[in-house]
Amino acid sequence: MAHRDAITTYLNEQLPVGDFQDPSFNGLQVEGKDSVTKIVTGVTAGKELFSRAAELEADFIVVHHGHYWRYGTPSITGWEKHRLDILLEHKMSLYASHLPLDKHPKIGNNAQLLSLLNAEITDDFSQHENTSSSYTGMIMRGKHLDEIIGILETSLKTKCITLPFGPAIVRTIAVVSGGGGYKAFAEALDAKVDLFITGDTAEIYNDAKDSGTNVIFAGHHATERLGIKALGDLLQKTFEVKVEFVDVPTGL
Repeated sequence: MAHRDAITTYLNEQLPVGDFQDPSFNGLQVEGKDSVTKIVTGVTAGKELFSRAAELEADFIVVHHGHYWRYGTPSITGWEKHRLDILLEHKMSLYASHLPLDKHPKIGNNAQLLSLLNAEITDDFSQHENTSSSYTGMIMRGKHLDEIIGILETSLKTKCITLPFGPAIVRTIAVVSGGGGYKAFAEALDAKVDLFITGDTAEIYNDAKDSGTNVIFAGHHATERLGIKALGDLLQKTFEVKVEFVDVPTGL
């Protein structure tokens, strides 16, 4: 058993809220009961995740995509009320970490993606306002592009869409979990990497082809399971609580 505030403080230390200008309201979004014996982790806040957490008798939920965003309304009405009612009825806390979890150098989504491929972090990547949210990496001995696709599809349980226009043997990589878009791809071109990996697709086919750059779209949800699962493992080791990852696939 652990106290809610101790878990919250630890998460705030590991994933500093103030380091990023983030559209997410990172940190404790909903306060639940004081004592925590079970934590559920998941990628995205939603009724299905909250209902399953309640069935598992969780006291605390940690997600990458929380309920409250700076571009949304804070009103608790309609579908938002129905969603939050589940948390309030079962006195479950909700904690969200968006860009801080993307950027963490060990358990973050992007560091975990590079680790899957045995790539060492070489530099910061993907600028967001005053900081970056990701990394470039290097595979010292190189890996064939087909091998990388196989690793991603097996490990992430996904189906990659690939633009195979760069070198067959990949050594340098830029990664952006979730959605990098054209902005991140343009940064990858500036970084002159062999391969750009992200989640969401973008209209960059001809630019990738003409520039001779490999691109892999591995799925938004699939590329963002890694960090939250690694964070759950860390919480399990740090506190005397049970932690369970609940996957609610989106198909995206």
